[in-house]
This record gives sequence, structure tokens and C-alpha cells, in this order.
Amino acid sequence: MALEIIGAGLGRTGTLTLKLALERLGFAPCHHMTEVFANPGQVPFWNRAAAGETVDWDEVYGPYRATVDWPGCHFWRELAAAYPAAKVILSRRDAERWAESISSTILPSLQQAGLERNAIPEGHPMGFAGRIILEKTFGFDFSRDNVLAAYEGHNAAVLAAIPAERLLVFEPSMGWQPLCAFLGVPAPDEPFPRTNSREEFWAMVEKARATRAM
Repeated sequence: MALEIIGAGLGRTGTLTLKLALERLGFAPCHHMTEVFANPGQVPFWNRAAAGETVDWDEVYGPYRATVDWPGCHFWRELAAAYPAAKVILSRRDAERWAESISSTILPSLQQAGLERNAIPEGHPMGFAGRIILEKTFGFDFSRDNVLAAYEGHNAAVLAAIPAERLLVFEPSMGWQPLCAFLGVPAPDEPFPRTNSREEFWAMVEKARATRAM
């Protein structure tokens, strides 16, 4: 099975909501960072990819029809080239709200996991997350201005590189219609999913920590 949908939007842009929506539309399973937590055997692959090694994307994406969120969104260029028939979705939200959200969720959670804000400990089991988020996305600079610049720069790069007919710029508030029209599937007669508030995020983090401690 080849990837049919590549989510290029950064984490905290409604990516877990988008995962649920895509799976409801039949594009299941959809990869997301939660899949790495649930399948720790994927970690060595992502550490190799984050270190810049050549990888076979089918090694991890073989069973998946779609991917959203980190770690996949960091490799959107490589995935778009590896799966030329896949459509690309750039999930977005208001930049200021996004910066506030990531600064109170993902960034402190990585620090609490032992990923220092200026170095990646050798052999850390989540080292790939430190490399692609802390180092390569933000350059270890978590000031408001730099976080906003990284977000805007990422989105601009996707818009510049992916042809318009292959790309959907999407916010969960848009609901089913634009997503279903882009994917060529009927819209479900039910509310669009809503999930992964900050409280839900921290509950998932605690669950992942408890699982790793077993």
C-alpha cells in the first residue's frame, strides 16, 4: 500500500483531528506521532531518518494510507517525491494561537522528556523528535519571534513547492466539505471531529510515559 495523503502541516494545527477525519473517510490507518508512541519499534527508523540517513519510506509507511503531524510532516518534501500520486494537505491555524499552543504543549513536553533545549542526548529514545522539532524546525531558538518565523517559513515552503492542484490548505473549522471535495469522497452526515485540546495532549503524554516505563 502506498501513501495516498501527506499531511505537511506542523503539529498543533489540528493534526489529530485531521487524522480522525481521514480515517473516518476511509484513509485508515493514518500515521501521527501517536502511532510512534503506540509502536515503539518505529523509533529506530525515525532516528535514522532524522539523522539524515537514506531510508525506505515503505519500511514504516507500508501499512498506512495517510500521514499527518510530526515526524512525517518534517519530511514532506521527501514523501511528496517518494509518493508522487499522493495528495498533500497543509493544515494551518492562526499563527499567534499556534505559537502559544506549541509553547505550552510540545516544546515543554520534549524538555520534560529529557531533550535539552540546546542539545540532543546521545541515544535518547526520542532523539528523533528533538532533532526534527527542537533543532531542525526551531534551531534551538524558542523565542516568540523565531517560533512564528519557523511556522510561517514552513507553510510558505510547502505552498511554493507543491502544485496547487495537488495541495489543500485546510483548517478543521472548515469542516467536511473542502476536505471531501479535495479527496473525491462523500461527506459524512455527522459533525466534524474535534480533539486534542491541551488537556488531552498532556493526558496522552502521561499515558505514553507510563507505557515506556513498563
